[in-house]
Amino acid sequence: MERELLERLLVGNDEASVAALAALRCGGSHVVWEGTTSAGALARVYERRLRHTRRRGIETTNLAHAVDLLGRHQHPVRLGQIRAADGAWTFMLFLTDDGNRLIACTGVRRPHV
Repeated sequence: MERELLERLLVGNDEASVAALAALRCGGSHVVWEGTTSAGALARVYERRLRHTRRRGIETTNLAHAVDLLGRHQHPVRLGQIRAADGAWTFMLFLTDDGNRLIACTGVRRPHV
């Protein structure tokens, strides 16, 4: 997916979308994978990640809301990712199956290496 299209999709005013857009505009890498996955299956996976990050004290943004949105979404989801140029954050993007609309965005702070 072209960077410009991804920028247009990240028009939300939630904290994760704003931060993901800033990371992308500041030279972050991005990928949107081919194929789709069940929104329900992703909701279960990210619910486990939410519990894990809370137990470990890992900083996230918009993760609980993304889990909620995925749990209510009734159609397949396409996945994307943005990694901040400095490696501090990784953002997961959940898109409609055609890639034309952002369903949810979440971010996780990466540990310093």
